Amino acid sequence: MTNNGENMKVAVIGGGLLGLSLAYEMTKQADDIQVQLFERSNQPGGVAGSMSFGGAEVDRFYHCILSSDSDLLQLIEELGLRDQVRFKETRMGFYHNAKLYPMTKPLELLRFPPLRLVDRLRLAYTILHSRLFIKNWAPLEKKSVEKWLIELGGRRTYNLIWKPLLNAKFDGGFNNIPATYIWSRIVRVSSASDKKSGKELSGHIIGGYQVLAERLVKAIEAGGGQVHLGANIKEIVIENNRACGLALENGFEAFDSIIVTTPSHIFSRLIPGASQEYRQSLETIPYLGIVCLLLGLDRSLTPYYTLNITDTAIPFTGLIETTNLINPEFVNGNHLVYLPKYILPENPLARMPDSQVKEVFLADLKKMFPDFDEKWVAEARVMRERFVEPLHNIQGTWQTPQVVTPVGNLSLANTAQIWPELTNGQSVTTYGRMIARKLARTYKEENQFLNV
Repeated sequence: MTNNGENMKVAVIGGGLLGLSLAYEMTKQADDIQVQLFERSNQPGGVAGSMSFGGAEVDRFYHCILSSDSDLLQLIEELGLRDQVRFKETRMGFYHNAKLYPMTKPLELLRFPPLRLVDRLRLAYTILHSRLFIKNWAPLEKKSVEKWLIELGGRRTYNLIWKPLLNAKFDGGFNNIPATYIWSRIVRVSSASDKKSGKELSGHIIGGYQVLAERLVKAIEAGGGQVHLGANIKEIVIENNRACGLALENGFEAFDSIIVTTPSHIFSRLIPGASQEYRQSLETIPYLGIVCLLLGLDRSLTPYYTLNITDTAIPFTGLIETTNLINPEFVNGNHLVYLPKYILPENPLARMPDSQVKEVFLADLKKMFPDFDEKWVAEARVMRERFVEPLHNIQGTWQTPQVVTPVGNLSLANTAQIWPELTNGQSVTTYGRMIARKLARTYKEENQFLNV
């Protein structure tokens, strides 16, 4: 309760998986918390949302669930969706010098022709060292990913394997990326291996993460909360350095506490009443965007779920054929191929028309697969997102924004705070629920409501 004896009104801004998980968990904490979630889009889920494509609802971007994603799987079960999850053995490949190489099993790694035997052994050592011997990742924050990888695996392995992958992932701008990034990625990907069979297992929800997002909406409403889709928030109103409510299209609504889950730049625009110093600190956090061409093909293109590309002549970050994980029957028989390119804001792709992106990407796909015929394409669409993944730099170059902001009654919970875990369904849902529990405890400790 608030001090005047009424229910505490909490606003959650942002209806991605993080915001939905946070709002859902908040409704469970106490009957006296009244949660309202506001999402600008008419669809919940954010970048995890779906779209109509090829006669089916498909993910706008590619997603998977690993068998080690215990918190996410627990949430899925809690929401009654466990029977909609399917796991399957997946394969990974490398495209190098116009050839495809399998790279799923340890023996395939040791047979990788572009590397000498000593290079392959050092690459294997890098992976094993990351998995088995690094328990404290803090020292990695102070070391560049380039220096660390060269120390472990050698310069030749770095130049042939890691450098092209880093260039593709970070749009060439990885000089300030700490070693923590690769360590975290190796640990996560290797955790997908089934301990009994040794196979790489990945999973998905039938219908995609959109099904999870919509089930979270229903759970929030069942818990007494409200979800407002298509909500245009003009401003978080701040008086005497305390957030007092939201300026909406239909007027002002007061709230006792406001929790924002949007990217930091968007949050900065919502708080013109905050100090200029704080707003500028939010705007200095760099984010990667993405431009992605989705193809619906009438046949499979590769045997791999993920095809890593080390050929610098090809601009894609990778090639992800999700229907090597998802049975094509769930997406109207299409074979879905995602061609993503992560970009910095200054990349010309950010302003390139969709038709030109499609033309450029298809031309490069033909370089990879000379037999590829555009007649195989039933549908193609370009998707974009400006703020997809925050760039965590070497320790000290920028500060992670804190959950507790300098403005009273105002909290921030977004992906820039999730580290060293990478941004994925497991990390964002776990983080959202954890923040909800922490904030609920804070409300109780401050005696903002009593009937718990």
